[in-house]
Amino acid sequence: METFRDRLEFLFGKDAGPTKISKEIGMAYAGFSRVWYDGGIPKAETLLKIKEVTNCNLDWLLTGEGEPFPAPPQEMSLADNLARTDKLVQQLAAQKRKNRQPESAGVCDTQGNPVDVDDFVFIPYYDVRLSAGIGLWVDNEQPINTLAFRAEWLQTFVTSQFDKLSVVKVSGDSMEDVLKDGDTILIDHTQNEVRDGLYALRIGNEVFVKHIQRLPHKLQIISANPTYPPFELSTDDDFAIIGKVVWLGRLL
Repeated sequence: METFRDRLEFLFGKDAGPTKISKEIGMAYAGFSRVWYDGGIPKAETLLKIKEVTNCNLDWLLTGEGEPFPAPPQEMSLADNLARTDKLVQQLAAQKRKNRQPESAGVCDTQGNPVDVDDFVFIPYYDVRLSAGIGLWVDNEQPINTLAFRAEWLQTFVTSQFDKLSVVKVSGDSMEDVLKDGDTILIDHTQNEVRDGLYALRIGNEVFVKHIQRLPHKLQIISANPTYPPFELSTDDDFAIIGKVVWLGRLL
């Protein structure tokens, strides 16, 4: 268990995602996503909350060294516990700074202005191309990167269930001039009940991005490019709605 995330998964279970864990330890998801996806270190109070919830060994939680659970637990006052945890955090942060080249003085924008990363959610970017043409699927469950969105923007316009979002690329030309080949799209997996709109869907073993129109007992699948005729799916067909496309990014 080399990473902090590995140790969290050991403590909370492989099926416990960032939303569940952040709620259990009382940490805002925006800040916890930095810990989960980018290897950040939470504050001492958060580490103590993890210890309180799981009864784990703080030294092991921070470094991976030693045993996951102390036996017997050492009685310490809250103040002593906080001081000890702060010291461990500072030691680990100092080691990370020492190993980082070049040494960083904090997170800043391109003009040198400080940036609070806790304001952002880092959405996983998957190596999956959703076809706007002939259907292309790459089976890779691990994200290859992340894309940062402001948490406030997501909560206002998309969803507060940040772990139900993913970013992928579009492949093909059937959705011209709505989506272009190479566009990056954000998918909201909470919206898998079809209302008229733009959706990612699986048909058989292929994955598509299409306009979907609900009809009685069936769905009409529509391409924006008139070269590709519409077709229909019945409830007996092998398909699944992956989620709704809620944002796109494009290089002009």
